[in-house]
Amino acid sequence: MAASCTEGEPIAGIRKRQQFGNRFLSDPAHVFHHNAWDNVAWSEEQAAAAEEKVRENSAQRVCPEKQADYEINAHKYWNDFYKIHENGFFKDRHWLFTEFPELAPHQDQSHMKDLLPENKKPETSEHKSSVDESDLVEEQHGCSSNSFGHKISPVEKNVIQKFNDLEICAEEFPGSSATYRILEVGCGVGNTVFPILQTNNDPRLFVYCCDFSSTAVELVQTNPAYDPSRCFAFVHDLCDEEKSYPMPSNSLDVVVLIFVLSAVVPDKMQSTINRLSRLLKPGGMMLLRDYGRYDMAQLRFKKGQCLSENFYVRGDGTRVYFFTQDELDTLFTTAGLEKVENLVDRRLQVNRGKQLTMYRVWIQCKYRRPLPSSTS
Repeated sequence: MAASCTEGEPIAGIRKRQQFGNRFLSDPAHVFHHNAWDNVAWSEEQAAAAEEKVRENSAQRVCPEKQADYEINAHKYWNDFYKIHENGFFKDRHWLFTEFPELAPHQDQSHMKDLLPENKKPETSEHKSSVDESDLVEEQHGCSSNSFGHKISPVEKNVIQKFNDLEICAEEFPGSSATYRILEVGCGVGNTVFPILQTNNDPRLFVYCCDFSSTAVELVQTNPAYDPSRCFAFVHDLCDEEKSYPMPSNSLDVVVLIFVLSAVVPDKMQSTINRLSRLLKPGGMMLLRDYGRYDMAQLRFKKGQCLSENFYVRGDGTRVYFFTQDELDTLFTTAGLEKVENLVDRRLQVNRGKQLTMYRVWIQCKYRRPLPSSTS
């Protein structure tokens, strides 16, 4: 989810943040020399302690009556959250342009360079984060991406052109005249969508953003940076299978999920991803960053806050799940998407004033909708 908006930064300034993906802790004695360290390996003892902590805080489950309340009144809890925090809780996510260059300005179809599946490039399981520690806050409610040198074949160009031609003939919808469309799901108050709009001035771009909370969407719509000619914000319940999106199938180039899938009830995650995948054009990308298993936030939960395995309720009534890479891979591939990237970002954050260390675990994914075969 998101928050207040500040002036967008130039792409040149954003690219410089890649240096923060190379800050490694080689000498433990220097741990308090910086605010954050990248790709920090866990010892066997630390991993075992995390597993034991999760066993402890999962031993007592929330009673069924309260679980039903958290599900039925989920919108109320999120509305209350945004009424309390409004624009003061989160920082703008300008680091996303380094993490996900698909969100930055494009020339023609240059974004298609990043569509090579994971099995066509060297395998890696850990992630060198490029996120600036000044941009990292607790995401309550940095992994650089390189082009893989994939050139667009004539067949792929024809497929893309055919879909663009079909859209011209389709019934009009918000953003129907655009040629590059991004949807952010779980937009909060706009900390992803506004940096995109401020940084990417391409007139062919249109950005959709939705949130479960009507309060959050209202805050987006009343933000001075909101431009209805370039953006459409709407309230949407990801889990409501009867509620349609305002854009047709096969119309989006990118779907963004930043710390939002973890708020969905686990048994509804697959159907949620299935519906979102159908909105993508062939070659379209789904981008995710979310909580990983044994993240500091999971280890901090007390007994009595566990709803189900690795799924918890916070004190404010909002809920959160903690993923593994395999779980996310299953969700996306079952929805018919191809893996481009599925990485773990293990980060050691440091409070130098209080001499505290905090271990964060995030997972970042890129999956694409396959292009039709040349024979289809």
